[in-house]
Formats: sequence, structure tokens, C-alpha cells
Amino acid sequence: MNQLDLDGKRAVITGGARGMGFAIAQRLLDSGAAVTLWDINAGALARAETALAGRGPVGHDVVDVSDYASVEAGAQAAAGRMGGIDLLVNSAGIAGVNLPVTDYPLDTWAAVMNVNLTGIFHTCRALVPYMARADYGRIVNIASIAGKDGNPNASAYSVSKAGVIALTKSLGKELAQSGIRVNVVCPAVIRTEMLEDVTEEQIGYMLAKIPMGRMGTVEEIAAMVGWMCSAECSYTTGAVFDLSGGRATY
Repeated sequence: MNQLDLDGKRAVITGGARGMGFAIAQRLLDSGAAVTLWDINAGALARAETALAGRGPVGHDVVDVSDYASVEAGAQAAAGRMGGIDLLVNSAGIAGVNLPVTDYPLDTWAAVMNVNLTGIFHTCRALVPYMARADYGRIVNIASIAGKDGNPNASAYSVSKAGVIALTKSLGKELAQSGIRVNVVCPAVIRTEMLEDVTEEQIGYMLAKIPMGRMGTVEEIAAMVGWMCSAECSYTTGAVFDLSGGRATY
């Protein structure tokens, strides 16, 4: 594994206790960054910090990204612990349920939007000012190929991820004259714990659309996100990066 030059950079990773967020934390720590993990599961956060402790400076905060006050408090704690914030990776997300629109539960729709889309709005709103102080930052949002294609029986998830793509493009343009870059990754199916909330039928539908015929790995997404967090990602902002095994058609 090649190491990126992230020496001295300070990262916040939402959903960092497991899955993609945890793998991204490993990659950033191995490349010299200090990392703060955010999640709503205190026990999982403590276990993740223990597992990562030998790789570099790592801390954690229990943060509910759907609650702006929680995000603000987490931002203050992370900046105080690390001396500032340079990098933000928005990996927190929930799948919702697999049902047609006419049967989709109203409370589940709201929960998916609040975490997957409003949560990213919250973190960007709260953390961009910390990056602006040094006129440097990298924001990487995790969306999904579903946000481009719209998966059937996954309307809330698809809509929330489409919103993340649009938010990334909007914020990227807003900050284009600054030293802050904002980009988004659209994975296809990645083998993580989130798949426990997805039906086998839905997984089969998604895999059938992937020319490579397999799921992606958390290590593959961490490699892409790591570069997007680096200073080398300098002339790209508001951009959509595919990680789809060939599924993406645009």
C-alpha cells in the first residue's frame, strides 16, 4: 500500500466506527493524519479507537449527525483535541428499507433523509469555518450509484444520495475560489455491515448491474478517498468519482 502525504492534517470521519469509515480512518492514519471518529454508537467508537490506536493519533466523539447541536459540539471537541480540522469524510449513512414508494414508511423516509443528506449539510455547515481559517480543506462525501440511477424499492436511499451529489456540486462551486475542495464518491455495492439492512433480492439486483460481477471492498474505497483528501487533489472540486465496478454509465 502506498502512503499519501497527509502529515499534519487533521481529519473528522463520520460513521468512523465501522465499515467504510473505519477503513478510511486506517488509510488516513497510515498516511500521517490525526483522526477523530464520529458515530452514534459509543461502544463501537471505543472499540474502533482501541483498534486504531497503534496507527497514529486517534480520538472519538459520540455525534448524531442528524442533530446540528450535536455536530457543533463534536466540531468544537475535535478541533480542540487536534488543534484544528483540515479534512472531513462523510461516511455516516443508513439504508432504510426495501419497499415500493406507496408502502414506504413515513418515519423511515424522514430518518434516511435526516442522516444521509441533512447530516452532511450539518457537518459541512459546522466544519467549513474551521477549514476557512487556514484557507485549506478537503471534504469527501460518500454518496452511491443509487443517487445517479435510482434503485427500485430504495427510494429514500436513492433520493438522499442524489441530494448528496447536488450538495457537493453546490458547495464545491461556493468554495472554488478558496483552498477548500469538495468532492463525492459514488460506490456501487460495498461489502459492509450496512448490507445487513438490505434484502438478498435487492443485493442480487444491484450485483446483476455490475459488469465486474462482485462487490467492492472497503480498502478500495479507502484508497480513492485517501487521494481525494490529499493536497494532490487540487484542481478537482464539485466532482463525482465512481467506484462501481463498471456499473456507472455517466
